[in-house]
Amino acid sequence: MINSYAGLDDAGVSIAAARAGADVVRTLYGRQLTRIGKGAGDFATAADVAAEKAILGVIRAARPADAVLGEEGGQQGATEAARQWLVDPLCGTLNYAVGNMLVAVNVALRDGAAAVADPFSGEVFFSDGKTAWVRSDGADTPLTPTPATRLVDVNLDPPFPSAPGFRAVDLLAHPGFVAHFRPRVVSTTLALAWVAAGKRAAYVTDGGDLSGSVHFAAGIALCRAAGCVVTGIDGTPIGQAGGRGLVAAADGETHDLLMSFIHSSSWS
Repeated sequence: MINSYAGLDDAGVSIAAARAGADVVRTLYGRQLTRIGKGAGDFATAADVAAEKAILGVIRAARPADAVLGEEGGQQGATEAARQWLVDPLCGTLNYAVGNMLVAVNVALRDGAAAVADPFSGEVFFSDGKTAWVRSDGADTPLTPTPATRLVDVNLDPPFPSAPGFRAVDLLAHPGFVAHFRPRVVSTTLALAWVAAGKRAAYVTDGGDLSGSVHFAAGIALCRAAGCVVTGIDGTPIGQAGGRGLVAAADGETHDLLMSFIHSSSWS
């Protein structure tokens, strides 16, 4: 059998893998799916597992020597491998399980190419590590961040590791935030792709060092390649030891505003 993925570059592999996962997610949408408990109220569904299997099938065919860290399957492949793929097959599982289509399929090569697929719009946001594009209806369009919408997605899902020093609810209540922006909560890192694409002005989440997170790596790669300003919630570079959370903004002015609100209202 001819391996149709072997000739793809890394961006092509990330796109093909994300699309394979998205096809599964779309096909299984609306069905009664088995839930697999993970503790603390978190769970996966049969769709998460099946989508990850489809993604891994593409990566293994295209890059058999590479390692993979999957949301559902954990570490796979040689631990000493120089290259590792980070896979979140269904970001927004709770949304999906209750019939909400706001979900994403995330595939990223650590420090390299990445893709975020929206299973229901058909859009695939992708990067080769240097530039960022969206593929829709067979056409590729460069991603162009802009703060024009004034919409800021804020992750309000627990746990809240930086509380009480940082609490997203304090940011939302800040008079400056209210004057400049309008909050949104989609509960999926699809919102990061939207920042890169100009559909959101910014995205803010609490957390630890998210640079190697299967949930966030692809979105961070897109935002960086598109020219967004990306730091932790304390302003430190993503990936720096001790870094916390994420602020991804369409431009420097938006980022500066958000950082000033975070520092004046809650950060200590």
